Amino acid sequence: MEWSIAAGDQRAVVTEVGGGLRSYSAGGVDLVDGYPADGLCPFAAGQVLAPWPNRVRDGRYTFAGVPRQLPLSEPDWHNAIHGLVNWVGWRAVEVADDAVTVEYELPPSPGYPFRLLLRTRWSVGPDGLRAEHHATNTGTGPAPFGLGAHPYLRIDGVPIDDVVLRLSMRSRLLTDSRLLPIGAARVDGTDYDYTAGRRLGDTRLDTTFGLPTRDEDGRITGVLTAPDGRSVMLWADQSFRWLQLYTADGLPDGRHRRSVAVEPMTCPPDALRSGRDLVTLQPGEQWRGTWGIVASDSLST
Repeated sequence: MEWSIAAGDQRAVVTEVGGGLRSYSAGGVDLVDGYPADGLCPFAAGQVLAPWPNRVRDGRYTFAGVPRQLPLSEPDWHNAIHGLVNWVGWRAVEVADDAVTVEYELPPSPGYPFRLLLRTRWSVGPDGLRAEHHATNTGTGPAPFGLGAHPYLRIDGVPIDDVVLRLSMRSRLLTDSRLLPIGAARVDGTDYDYTAGRRLGDTRLDTTFGLPTRDEDGRITGVLTAPDGRSVMLWADQSFRWLQLYTADGLPDGRHRRSVAVEPMTCPPDALRSGRDLVTLQPGEQWRGTWGIVASDSLST
């Protein structure tokens, strides 16, 4: 099951499995690196990552004084990765020509014994694609929570080596061999400084960027710009404080460095353990966050 939405020359497809984004195009040009209708979602493309994004070391964390063990969904590196809802069936609760709202009720489990109602409204229009996320604690006690999304942005016909990347982020996390944070550093004047825009070239990124500088609307942004001026931008509102950038190195099936994952996250990797920017939802409390993708021929670098 999937749902197609459209407005003007904007088109998107949202999937039942994971409630995520399978494709998005404007003017017949793909802006995300999606996958076929009969295919299995590859490498988290377009998935919603909740109730935590990215990795948790050894799948272990402690909340309210109680230790928990999550399933090790990244067994090679002994991590729990990308939450619990990316392979479950979501249901549509509102469907229109230009928007669909999908939801999933996350039941308690041994590793995450909290109950959440997750809802996403996907829409397209003149301002591009929007994803509006809601999370409500429907349980009887406080629940730890984080959310991310995993779109791969692309500019049709342009290798990512040739694009200019601009990020409104002034720091990055330092990581170990399992891509788990062990420190942080300012990016100013380094090879990781994309605040003014820099050509990617052969740079390999699987990097978490933080310390945002927000625009006049309070948004963080990640922009890819081609040599001919075509651009695609991901923006995220004040609920999101981090961007994960991944240059798709080593992916098979023609996806190697074909696109760049620009992933808005409310919290950094391992936040269930560190507590950094982790949201604690009280019973009945709702969290909201919105991000979007827009293409432009004139976004400057």
